[in-house]
Amino acid sequence: MAKPVVKATIKKKKKVKKSVSKGAVHIKATFNNTIISITEENGDVLAQSSSGACGFRGSRKSTPYAAQVAMETVLEKAKPYGISEVDVYVKGVGSGRDMAVRALQSVGIYVKSIQDVTPLPHNGCRAKKPRRV
Repeated sequence: MAKPVVKATIKKKKKVKKSVSKGAVHIKATFNNTIISITEENGDVLAQSSSGACGFRGSRKSTPYAAQVAMETVLEKAKPYGISEVDVYVKGVGSGRDMAVRALQSVGIYVKSIQDVTPLPHNGCRAKKPRRV
């Protein structure tokens, strides 16, 4: 006699929305792009975006306006988490670093501190030999 077939049902886990009040905004502004990510205090990334991900291509990725749009995109992604207070860490020398911070302040999120964490060499690697023309 044939045994009845029992179907295994897979229970879906309900995704739990985190509620994060404090966080950090990391802005990496290079000469070619601006990358922005919002993290929790322990470093887990909640939302991230860049000028290239917002549709800018070529030399327009490095403009201050592209950095502003990238910041607005990141803040829209991070809105469900309820972030109200952030520390800002800016790395790099690109033109989008100031505009990204201004866009963050205009939204209404309290900026607790702004730090420049651009890596500086303490006379690190040997420089290239001078070019002879």
